[in-house]
Amino acid sequence: MSDRFFPDGMPQPLADAISLPFWEAASEHRLVVQRCTACEHTRLPPSPLCPECRSEDADWQEISGRGEVYTHTAVHRPIAGGQELPFVIAVIALEGSGGLRMISNLVGVDPGEVTIGMSVEVVWEDMSADLALPRFRPVPQ
Repeated sequence: MSDRFFPDGMPQPLADAISLPFWEAASEHRLVVQRCTACEHTRLPPSPLCPECRSEDADWQEISGRGEVYTHTAVHRPIAGGQELPFVIAVIALEGSGGLRMISNLVGVDPGEVTIGMSVEVVWEDMSADLALPRFRPVPQ
């Protein structure tokens, strides 16, 4: 099991037929994005149709899990009991993803030290044997 950043009472994501490959890869600590096999457009979150060419054909591409903070905010009100405050929600511009951005938590940093453009990397929070959530932390200098 990995480090835990949030309490057990946090709402957990629900997988459906379209997002299941993302969650299966996450359980193996791999970050993947959906890629259209017709036009090679990448997308996250996954969807049944490509927004560029409307194709239904897609596969999954593993990315490095590195990126930079595009924007962020500090949360000062708890979502679940036992949650440490404040915590940071950030939009991460994902490296090697074709320009995709992902919303996640930024961990391992004081909220006052977060900056736009800060280099970050994925770190996994194992919620159970079958569910791991991608969080991000600053890349050590």
